[in-house]
Amino acid sequence: MPGRISLAVDVDYPPYAYVATPPEGDFTVAGFGTDVALGLMEVCPNLQISVRQTQWSQCWDGSTGLNSYGQGPRAGDGLDSGWFHGCMTYTHTTGVRNRYLEFTEGILQANKPAGIITLLDNGVPRVLPNSTLAGKKVVDVAGWAPTSDALALVTNKCTGGRYGGYEIVTPTEDGNDAAMAILRAGEADAMWIYADQAYNFQEGPGIIPTWNTTLWRGFGTEYAYIATGQSGHAYNGTTLAISKKGSGLASVLNPCIRAFMKTQSYHEVCAKHGQINACYPNEYFNTSELVAAAQAPYLKPTNEQTGDCSNGYCPCNV
Repeated sequence: MPGRISLAVDVDYPPYAYVATPPEGDFTVAGFGTDVALGLMEVCPNLQISVRQTQWSQCWDGSTGLNSYGQGPRAGDGLDSGWFHGCMTYTHTTGVRNRYLEFTEGILQANKPAGIITLLDNGVPRVLPNSTLAGKKVVDVAGWAPTSDALALVTNKCTGGRYGGYEIVTPTEDGNDAAMAILRAGEADAMWIYADQAYNFQEGPGIIPTWNTTLWRGFGTEYAYIATGQSGHAYNGTTLAISKKGSGLASVLNPCIRAFMKTQSYHEVCAKHGQINACYPNEYFNTSELVAAAQAPYLKPTNEQTGDCSNGYCPCNV
């Protein structure tokens, strides 16, 4: 049955969602999520999928303030009101999101690890990798995964124990910049965030930064990860789309996602965006590229990191 589906995404999340410059695109919405979404029409020609830009808060509102119904974090107004059918590139996390949203199946494996960032003083982290975080203030990235409640579910890879006794600081604004500004200002000791987020925010060709690049400079000299490889915060990896619970969007898209992930086009999208390490391999992937991709530092738990913090990822014994 033919169907028109409108999917939305913000553009400050490379390589998953960004504004493309020529020759990839004339300042268009681009990224891994867009390429997979449009690729579904290759295997499901009866679908007509379009991608548009929105704000993340219109998809999932992570603010702690209550609305008129007494709700805190909740589905964004745009998603709840049907401005679009779904929003792209959300990790299927544990916790509150499942009470509001339904998720499609993953388009990337469940190896999107979380991590903890702290500032460095002459190469030494202000919070050490073996810390339990007791007595520390940890700033959460509001509106983004991993969600603050999941910090209690992950394990310190240096000690084998869980974190506890910390205070969560939630910015009044959603997004990574707001959280990093709080860390930089010394209003928090550490930040709970994706393990590849700072890595992906380093400036490079072909992408127009829509984040505060000044905040994210000094990776490995001014700040670094003291925890990586944190799992337990998610049920599944990056999904193609979230929608409001009961919408049925997942049941429409899932068969097409499965079919597309068997194609050569899926492999090409994975290679284009540097996601060989996270994609589900099919017959078009080769062993050498899979081995090389597995060496990405943000995929390694802290107890497998070596050297110092200069690459942005500290080992346990720093």
